[in-house]
Amino acid sequence: MRCLAITLASLLIVTDSANAEKPNIVYILADDAGYGDFGCYGSTLLPTPSIDRMASEGMRFTRHYAGCTVCAPSRCVLMTGLHTGHCRVRGNSPGLLLDEDITIAEVLKTAGYRTACIGKWGLGAPPPLSDPNDQGFDEFYGYISMWHAHNFYPEFLIRNGKQEALRNISQTRWKGQDGRGVATNKLDYVPDLLTNEALHFMRDNASRPFFLYYALNVPHANNEGGRHNPAPERGMEVPDFGPYADKDWPGPEKGFAAIMRNIDRDVGRILNELKSLGIDDNTIVMFSSDNGPHQEGGHQMEFFNSNGDLRGMKRDLYEGGVRVPLIVRWPGKVTAGTSSNHISGFQDVLPTLAEIAGADVPENLDGISLVPDLTGTGAQRSHEFLYWEFSEQKGKRAVLKGDWKLVQLQVATKSPSDFELYNVGDDVAEKHDVAAQHPDLVRHMAKLMMSAHAPNQRYPLFPTEKQQEP
Repeated sequence: MRCLAITLASLLIVTDSANAEKPNIVYILADDAGYGDFGCYGSTLLPTPSIDRMASEGMRFTRHYAGCTVCAPSRCVLMTGLHTGHCRVRGNSPGLLLDEDITIAEVLKTAGYRTACIGKWGLGAPPPLSDPNDQGFDEFYGYISMWHAHNFYPEFLIRNGKQEALRNISQTRWKGQDGRGVATNKLDYVPDLLTNEALHFMRDNASRPFFLYYALNVPHANNEGGRHNPAPERGMEVPDFGPYADKDWPGPEKGFAAIMRNIDRDVGRILNELKSLGIDDNTIVMFSSDNGPHQEGGHQMEFFNSNGDLRGMKRDLYEGGVRVPLIVRWPGKVTAGTSSNHISGFQDVLPTLAEIAGADVPENLDGISLVPDLTGTGAQRSHEFLYWEFSEQKGKRAVLKGDWKLVQLQVATKSPSDFELYNVGDDVAEKHDVAAQHPDLVRHMAKLMMSAHAPNQRYPLFPTEKQQEP
């Protein structure tokens, strides 16, 4: 028995030593921030110094794509490494992860990571309050329901499957429905609470490898407040407008600007906290957005040119709806001040983090590890194509193969719309539909679309084969 105890103790020491060498992982996900909302991606209208500094100290991706054009399916792709032709949740309609689905958190836990999701879960509708914990997160604090997350001043949040009361009071026709609504008594501003919770988690776990999925609910609008809220910011609620208070702007634009300022401030707080804890050099930090920019809650996307030179926004499968920022900072591993035009997507995050953590990668993923591109070691594999489908609004789908992008709108109808073809290398704004000039390419890419959709109980046929033929 004593020999066995010594052996076990030795194994524990070896395991602790190995875990100590594993990098911490912080993945920050903005909610509805556009490709053009950040200085390092060309914005000159709103300063984002902390995020720009993160880019100057790491790698900036210029051809990174969200999992979908709205939050629930996009986050499903992120969590599972499967694109929307294969993953469980493919729209903001009812649908949930099942026990057999494998998430990033479950994979990293096998490698000894302490895992936390702080912020907006919003993966399916309506998920049980314990859903993040059931899917591999040791700790959760924030919103389970995507509609609850619209409310920046809700009456409660969820901590590890249970409601935790806040001091806010909502008195609207949405009260009692998943916590959504507009607050009449505003005391606890949730984005600030979430940042404090994220910092607390890092402090508590600074001596062990951790994975923090910090899923913001901003700059998403409070859709419930957009038309009915008499406050000047309407659906873009903030404690104050800060330096934008005296601007000659509509209230929602002052609110949007203040929210973007706060996001940048909080990214800076996280980076500074890593340094103060002495774990900055052993932490990889990633920043992205779950889809393109919104035009809700009184905010107009064009006011700050949130999609930059891209066409479209949230709910579109044009570049503006799915091309998103990705910044990766990893001191000593990722060369500072670099950029990558490698075509990548949310499905690549799981295999990338699994390789970094030394964890086994689940089989049959759609994602590819980006470690060679990030570290400059080895040959980086490329996708044959990227695929998106969006089950709502009569259905939409798109496929990207190199610079060629095939889009089809209103797919699930008796008379589906024609295919549109763009070369986003030469025509990033997707102004010129060249489908008529390339019929063979359209047919080839339409077949890729057909091959990418795997029917399940929720999405049996999207669409029928007859409808798929160009």
